[in-house]
Parts: sequence; structure tokens; C-alpha cells
Amino acid sequence: MVDVSVLGQLQPYLDEILLSAVVITLVLGIRYAARRWRKSHQSAMANRRIRVVVSGSVALVTGVGLFSLIVVWGLWDILVSVVDGLWNSDANSGSSLIARVTLAVVLLGTAYALTSFIGRVISELTSGTDRISEHQREIIYRLTQVTLYAVVGLVVLSIFLEDLGSLLVGAGFLGIVVGMAARQTLGAVLAGFVLMFSRPFEIGDWVQIGDQEGIVTDITIVNTRLQTFDGEMVVLPNDEVSSQAITNRTHKGRLRLEVEIGVDYDADPQEAAEIARDALDEVEEILDVPTPQVVLKRFDDSAVVLGVRAWIGEPSARRKWRARTAMISAVKTAFERESIKIPFPQRELTGREESGGFRLTGERPAREVRSEAAPDGGEE
Repeated sequence: MVDVSVLGQLQPYLDEILLSAVVITLVLGIRYAARRWRKSHQSAMANRRIRVVVSGSVALVTGVGLFSLIVVWGLWDILVSVVDGLWNSDANSGSSLIARVTLAVVLLGTAYALTSFIGRVISELTSGTDRISEHQREIIYRLTQVTLYAVVGLVVLSIFLEDLGSLLVGAGFLGIVVGMAARQTLGAVLAGFVLMFSRPFEIGDWVQIGDQEGIVTDITIVNTRLQTFDGEMVVLPNDEVSSQAITNRTHKGRLRLEVEIGVDYDADPQEAAEIARDALDEVEEILDVPTPQVVLKRFDDSAVVLGVRAWIGEPSARRKWRARTAMISAVKTAFERESIKIPFPQRELTGREESGGFRLTGERPAREVRSEAAPDGGEE
């Protein structure tokens, strides 16, 4: 049996207990229903807006429930008295110190809860898209967390310090000194944030940055790492990356290749272009759509230059060189079959008369026989 004295002690708080039970039951029931609805409506939850609405509604209900519990138990009046004691009592008194500490704890706890909620919202907003990577999602959350904690930290400092301006001025001068000493590092960090959000490339992309070309293996706040096709690891500071031209060869998922081939002036260039175009149909390494093309590009010294163009999917250096090799081999075989000449530089060598013309290796030059007059004018 329940002790009557215990019931008597709880009698003054019976209304608060009943209201608290109702509020807690409603909040838990709504959260449970929302969780069940998410599991049974996976297709609807794929919509980002619906996820945000559901998560926001659950968070709002939870917040209203907590506020209701605060009001029911009279904690709101206590909070108001704490704030009133903070601003109206003597700064050196014990009650003022307790009020300040209590308010600081409440603010820090609120900041912690708010950052956790923001983290869940960011996860809900970005979980259904590939445009924001996991690393970028973490960066967004950490930036939000640092910003919120910085604001709350300033508020807490203003609670305990009457002259916060002098502290901020000192921190500003310190920041200037540190910034001047580490301006290159800070520049790389700022450039890293720009790269994170502008997203000119991602890990695994085949890029060319300035004179460096390779696969992106890592992107940090300070630098970007490339693995070249020679197996070398190149580390580029982010400020240098952002100041140079960036070519991303894999961003669109396909890459156009062009091979220049010259044909003799005696050949029909249109016929040669058609033969080269038909030869590409046998190349498996290239895409059928967009269709390969052969264009007449220019007149060269000894040939009409054709541009043989084709596309490859999921570009990589290995696919590129395989496709180029197959294209060159197919076109050369087709030209040989159709007797279309691919001209190449030739030289004509002409010997000078005063050097005796051409002679075979080891052959001695012919001796010139001259007749000389005898001293006495007769024959020798």
C-alpha cells in the first residue's frame, strides 16, 4: 500500500504532476509517431522539404513541451528572478555571483542543445543530395558550432566583466599580430574554405592545376594533394590553387578527344574524312553519343590536316590513352586499306660538284692527272 504521508506531501503538486505527465506523453507520442511515419514513408522522406518540415515540427513540439514544463513548475519565475538579481544586486555579493553563474550555465547548455539540433537539421538537409560531400557537411556544422559558441562566449564574458570593450580591443590587436605573422597560412585557410564551398573539384577528380596534373586524393583546409600519373604526390597550398587556372576533366562525366591526321594533297579530303569517320565505328573505347566527327582543320606544309574527334565516358588518363591509341590504329588501318597516303617529311640530297659528288663509303676520290712542261720546253 502507498504511504498516506507520501500522498499528503505530493498533494500540493498534484496538478503540476498531472500536467507534466500529459505534456511528456504528448511529446513522446508525437516523436514516436513521427519516427514510425518516417519508416513507413521512405519515398516521401526522400523529398528534402518534407524531411525539413517533419524534423522542424518535431523540434518545435519538443521545445514547446520543455517550455510548458518550465511554466508548469514555476521555473520561469525563478529564471526571471535570477536575471533580476543579476542586474540589480551588487556585483560583489554572493547572490549576484550565483545568479551570474546560473545564467552562464543556462546559456552554455542552450548553446550545446542548439548546436546538436542544428547538426541534425544540416544532416537532414544534405543527406539526400550528392552536391555536398560528407566533409563539406562537417565543415558547415563546425563553422555553425564555432560561431554560436563564440557569440555565447561573448555574452557570458559580458556577464562577468563590466568593461568588455577593452578585452575585445586587446583581442583585436592580438589578432592583427597573429595575422601578420601567419598571413600565408591564414590565406591558405581562407582559400581552403572558398574551395570547400565553390567546389571546382572533389576527391577522385582528374584535374590540372597550373602545370600539375593528376588525381585529387585529399582536400584539407590548408592544402590540396594530387597524385600524378608518374606516381608522385604533389601538395599544393590552397592559396596557390585558387590563384591558378583549374581544369577538371571528370566533372561532366565525359571528355572529348581529338587526333590530328594529315592526308596527301592528291587525296580527296572529303572521302578521307568519311573513311576516318567510318573507321571510328569499330572503336569500342569511345561513346556512340555524342557521335564522333571528322573535320577539315587546316592546310599544312605537305598535308591537309583532319581533326578526328570522339568522346569517352567516365574520363581517366588510362581511358584517354586507350581511346587515342585505338582511334589512331583504326584510322591508319582504314587509310592503308583505301590507299590514302599519309605524307611525311622527305629530303632530297644533292652533292656539290666541287666536292666530287657522292661516293660510297671507303671509295677514294679519283686522282687528277696533269701534264707538266719540261724545263727545256720539250716533253718530259
